[in-house]
Amino acid sequence: MSPWKRTFAAVWLANTVTAVGMMAFLPFFPSQLEHLGLTDRDAIATWSGVLYGAAPLCAAISSPLWGALGDRVGRRVMILRSMLAITLFVGAMSFARTPWELLLLRIAQGLFSGFVAPSITLVSVQAPAEAQSRVSGRLQTSMVVGAIFGPLVGELLRDRFGIAEVYLAVAVLSLFSALVVFFFAHEDSSTRRTDGARLSPTRALGMLLRDVGELRENGPLRASMLLLFFLQFGMGATNPLMELYVRDVESWWSWLAPSTAALFFSMSAANLVSMPLWGSLGDRTGAYPALRRCSALCAVALVVQGLAPSYEVLLAARVLFGVAMAGSAPLAFGVAAAESSASQRGGAIGVVFAARAFAIAVASMLGGALSTLVGVRGLFLGSAALLGLCLLALRPSAGASKA
Repeated sequence: MSPWKRTFAAVWLANTVTAVGMMAFLPFFPSQLEHLGLTDRDAIATWSGVLYGAAPLCAAISSPLWGALGDRVGRRVMILRSMLAITLFVGAMSFARTPWELLLLRIAQGLFSGFVAPSITLVSVQAPAEAQSRVSGRLQTSMVVGAIFGPLVGELLRDRFGIAEVYLAVAVLSLFSALVVFFFAHEDSSTRRTDGARLSPTRALGMLLRDVGELRENGPLRASMLLLFFLQFGMGATNPLMELYVRDVESWWSWLAPSTAALFFSMSAANLVSMPLWGSLGDRTGAYPALRRCSALCAVALVVQGLAPSYEVLLAARVLFGVAMAGSAPLAFGVAAAESSASQRGGAIGVVFAARAFAIAVASMLGGALSTLVGVRGLFLGSAALLGLCLLALRPSAGASKA
């Protein structure tokens, strides 16, 4: 096995284990808040959105800088930094006694624990240039596997032991992932940047900020960031509230009981099957044109979810949403790979990841508050409208370079 494939295997396993752990608690903030003493539905919805969005908001701020730093000091050490941060901060959540304590730990987690961007960068700089979207897509399947099994694992652990034990289990899984990367992942140091190695911390920070600023001036990269933002906005506004939305829809079939975990499972399963196909399409036709196609399909899926008259229709719409969303991340990262050199790859992928994380953060925070005004159905329809307007505003050729 070639070194880059061995690194891919190690990183994929580590990301999968970590993602299972993260998704074991992320969908269930409403229940956690009830456990902490909140009883008002509107307060629970608002706090759920804030808690869900706090970490990605902080990650949106820090990930471009972590990415640019990784281009100089190493991408492998950035993965280790992120997974050890999850071990520390998520493990500490088991001791949180108020929503505010939980929020502070989510903020710290977001600032230090983004593992997706450095993982993609580490593999991307070693993989063949003609397979960037496929490699990104296959690596992203680790997150999908986590989304499939994480909620199920979380429900089982919570019902059998309690929510505190769920957080401790996540910390153990993340520590295991860090050890896998430490012992089995390889990095080619020749792909790092060598400028700025001996600068003072202040001047080094200024250099990192200039790196990020240069990347944001790239037209195709900027276009993909905008599309990815509105794609993730639709999911980020509604995912934290799915547990509440399920309570509002009835099932036509008595044998099919509404289940939050089943909605996440079905969407993630469809995502897992479809993601490699989107990656192959991006490598053949160009990542940006393929990204526009998956954006249009996402808008349709959001509308169907918002208008769903029953749990069965909602479940089918989640499957469609999973198929569509499967292309969003690998195609956007494919554009980043095509528009950057190996020595800038961490910064480019960090900028794209920041757009994604910022969308999830803003959407989840606004979603919890706006749901009190327009309801969860209104969030689905409004998100679809925003995505449609973005597609109309961006020229089809704005980022047509091939990955």
